[in-house]
Amino acid sequence: MRLGEPGSEIPAVRQSGTIFDLRPLTGDIDGGFWDSGVERTADALDAGDLAPLPDAELLRVGPPVARPMALLNIGQNYAAHAAESGSPTPTRPILFFKHPNTMVGPHDDIPMPRGATKLDWEVELAVVIGRRASYLSSPEEAIGHVAGYAISNDVSERDWQREHGGPQWSKGKSMPSSNPFGPVVVPAHEVDPQALRIWSTVNGEPRQDSTTADMVFSVAQLIWDLSQYLTLEPGDVINTGTPQGVALSGRFPYLQVGDVLELGIDGLGTQGSEIVAP
Repeated sequence: MRLGEPGSEIPAVRQSGTIFDLRPLTGDIDGGFWDSGVERTADALDAGDLAPLPDAELLRVGPPVARPMALLNIGQNYAAHAAESGSPTPTRPILFFKHPNTMVGPHDDIPMPRGATKLDWEVELAVVIGRRASYLSSPEEAIGHVAGYAISNDVSERDWQREHGGPQWSKGKSMPSSNPFGPVVVPAHEVDPQALRIWSTVNGEPRQDSTTADMVFSVAQLIWDLSQYLTLEPGDVINTGTPQGVALSGRFPYLQVGDVLELGIDGLGTQGSEIVAP
């Protein structure tokens, strides 16, 4: 975890309900942490070398990854979502990028973008890369490059995504605060990424409810595929796609100021954000 005000977050780790201060091990949970940080943290906890963080429960929860070099996103990676978007199921992973500065804490407000008319929610399983990945030989090799998993909300402005950016989607994906993230990164060895319930609500009403078993391309396949085209660095984040149940489907209204989102993935916690005025 990372706790505190934006730009001043304290690295921390939660174990059995207690939050410990990670500053004896690292200045932040950034790219340099992930290569061996999970193992060093476990060793320090076992040895009793970390002290509880005072008043941790009173601190803002920030995004649990600091300053990723890249925030990569996979489009239409659930067949039912592709169908509700009016698109065929992809035969290869669809890649687009969000600006890394869109990443905010899991409970931070989301300002309505100026001029937006079709703001949408998208709960996603996020993958945090732990080791550099380039030209990997197989999906089986690729899964070993994962440091952990988290909840991500790929907030999207659908008109900008479809009408303002040509064949690229990033104009509708990179608004300020458009990627609430966290509250935690759970180490990879504790998670089966293809067996997780994933869901969202708006103002307490159900929207998305699916399982990561329904992904078109598994986490391992995505990392292997991406590594053939680009080099993934420690701390990079991949949003792996969203299931059906978004406003783009036409079944639900788009978001308005005052709407409250809640999103969750089994074993990774929940997050909640309010849409606020620009």
